[in-house]
Amino acid sequence: MNRIQQLFTQKQSNILSVYFTAGFPELNSTVRIIKLLQEHGVDMIEIGMPFSDPLADGNVIQHSSTVALRNGMTVSLLFSQIENIRKTVTIPLLLMGYINPVLQYGVEKFCESCKHVGIDGVILPDLPLHEYIKDYKHIFDAYGIQNILLISPQTEEQRIRMIDEHTNAFIYMVSSSSTTGTKSQFSDEQIQYFKRIQSMQLQNPLLVGFGISNTETFKQVCLYTHGAIVGSACIKALEKEGTLEQNISEFVASIKG
Repeated sequence: MNRIQQLFTQKQSNILSVYFTAGFPELNSTVRIIKLLQEHGVDMIEIGMPFSDPLADGNVIQHSSTVALRNGMTVSLLFSQIENIRKTVTIPLLLMGYINPVLQYGVEKFCESCKHVGIDGVILPDLPLHEYIKDYKHIFDAYGIQNILLISPQTEEQRIRMIDEHTNAFIYMVSSSSTTGTKSQFSDEQIQYFKRIQSMQLQNPLLVGFGISNTETFKQVCLYTHGAIVGSACIKALEKEGTLEQNISEFVASIKG
C-alpha cells in the first residue's frame, strides 16, 4: 500500500491537499515550504513543476511559475532539492505539472527519480488517457508511481468509469471548466456535479480542486468528497509580507477553520 492509499485508509474525510510551485517565492524555499505545510497539518502536498506554457493554470499560479523559472527552477534541480526529503517528511508527496518537461527529462528517468526521492504520485493534466494507458502506464507501475487523473463537470460517465479503473490513488475532480483560481462559494450547478459523482460510488477516493480558498468552500466540497486541493490561495499566502512560517500557519488555518 502506497502513502496515498494509506492516507485515505486512515482518514476518510476533510483531507487537505495543498499545491505550491517549486522555486517560488525563492529558488531554495521548496524544502522549507514542504516541511512547514506538514508541520501545520496539511495531509498531502502537490509540488508544482513550473512550465512556461500552462493549459489549466490561472493568473496566480502562472505568475508563480514565471517567477520560479526566472529563479532557475528545473525538473533536475527540483529532484536535487528534495533528495533527502523523506528523512523528515512522512505525508504523501506528488509532483504536478505538464507532460512536456517530463518528456524532455525522459519518462522512465522521471519515474525512477520520483521513486528515488520518495514521490508517491504525479498529476499531468495534459497527458491523454489513452496515451498514458498505451505508452506509459507500465513504466509508472514498474516504479510504483501513481498517476492521478482528472475529471470535470463535462466528463462523460463512461470515461469517468475508465479513469476509475486505471487509478489506484484518488480522482482529481476539477470543480468547473475553467482555469485555477479562488472562489468565495460554489454554484448550485457545481454542487449538483459533486452529488452526481458521489452517487456513482467509484472505487477511488475523490478530491476537488480549482476554487477552494476558504473554510466555507473547503467544508462544502467535503460534504460530497474526501477533501479538497488548494493551490492559488497557498501561492497568494507565500508571497505575502511576513515569515514563511507565519504565512503558512495563517493560510492552513484559513482553510481548515
